Amino acid sequence: MATAYQNLSEYNTDRVPDASFMRVGIVASEWNQAITEKLLEGACNTLERHGVKPENICVEHVPGSFELTFGARQLAEHQDLNVVIALGCVIRGDTPHFDYVCSGVTQGITSLNLQYDIPFVFGLLTTDTLQQAESRAGGRYGNKGDEAAVTAIKMADFVCRLKK
Repeated sequence: MATAYQNLSEYNTDRVPDASFMRVGIVASEWNQAITEKLLEGACNTLERHGVKPENICVEHVPGSFELTFGARQLAEHQDLNVVIALGCVIRGDTPHFDYVCSGVTQGITSLNLQYDIPFVFGLLTTDTLQQAESRAGGRYGNKGDEAAVTAIKMADFVCRLKK
């Protein structure tokens, strides 16, 4: 569903499982840092609000969005995590660079989900303008970081329930 029809920060808190046992990795892009820091803040606040201890949130930064998949894989391989969130922002420019980066990150996160036994959450904003990004990083459409954190909690819980 298009973001224009649903606020990224609105969700039914009754449907979010207890996250107090979870260890979460977050890899955030430094590119478009004014946006990605807001996404990161939203994700961390939401994780903590649902029980994840701050010391169980491992945050690392990579230079750009294209590097998110490598950073996410490294977190999964070197930390004991239940889930990894990839946060970034790509804003369309005058060249096809946008398409290549967005496609690469999408395919990369999908590939990680198929290769590993933990979920990798896609928290990449792909917008046409800076205004659209701001609207999705704590603006009028909420915060994609909140949405990514709730997705991470639900997916980590999903895996834990299946392993019982």
